[in-house]
Amino acid sequence: MNYYVLTLFPEMIENGMNTSITGRAIAGGYLSLETVNIRDYSLTGNGRIDDYPYGGGAGMVMQAEPICRAYEDLVQRIGTEPRVVYLTPQGRVFDQRMAEELAREEDLIFLCGHYEGVDERVLEEIVTDQVSIGDYVLTGGELPAMVMMDAIARMVPGVLSNQESGQYESFQDGLLEYPQYSRPEEWRGKQVPPVLLSGHHGNVDRWRRDQSLLRTLKNRPELLARVELDKKDRKYLQSLLDRTKTPRLVSAAPDDDGAVAAVLTEEEQKFLAKLLAI
Repeated sequence: MNYYVLTLFPEMIENGMNTSITGRAIAGGYLSLETVNIRDYSLTGNGRIDDYPYGGGAGMVMQAEPICRAYEDLVQRIGTEPRVVYLTPQGRVFDQRMAEELAREEDLIFLCGHYEGVDERVLEEIVTDQVSIGDYVLTGGELPAMVMMDAIARMVPGVLSNQESGQYESFQDGLLEYPQYSRPEEWRGKQVPPVLLSGHHGNVDRWRRDQSLLRTLKNRPELLARVELDKKDRKYLQSLLDRTKTPRLVSAAPDDDGAVAAVLTEEEQKFLAKLLAI
């Protein structure tokens, strides 16, 4: 995977990406990173790349020509025209499915905007994907670009030392990740769920799936509505409804099988009952 970033702050991208897992992946040749400073393509030669917006209004707008010149110089050097991702709150919301989709590309260009944004004409001319990482405003596109590059990198073969880590974490199957535990077995009176100590891989896998279902129901129910549930999933979710109606089974501690019982709110009960009726 080859990353190219059109930015006003190349050192920000380089410092962020050349550390931790992505840094090791770049050093190992699994990823490559090239930053292009848009200021180097300033029309005035003094690094200025913004101007006042037509029609008035506060702030400045990044000009089209410096960005397009930077882009055209880049594609001429690399000999291809990759997808160009522009980071903007107006774009499609980034998620795991998009990370998997973009990880199949060989090259990606990220365009980082600033000020009040980028001249609309440059978006029409070179941008293939407008992407948002959430409904809030940041000072520039560098942080969102790094978020995307990090998530995409985890899908690239060889980037993770243990590929299983990339296959079974949050959102990979549409669900939030199950709880994780490490040594010691008991910490401040809190025990590791017995099922994780059993050595029975089938039971461990089932427990983890159940806990992912529960966490998703509690924290991101809209995700659960999009997950294809099998018979065992439905049986577990039905048991949550039954446990809520049976106070003696409700606890914040692990049951005999290691599954954490949970009290469902009235809203969660209604959501789950509707979901299971489909």
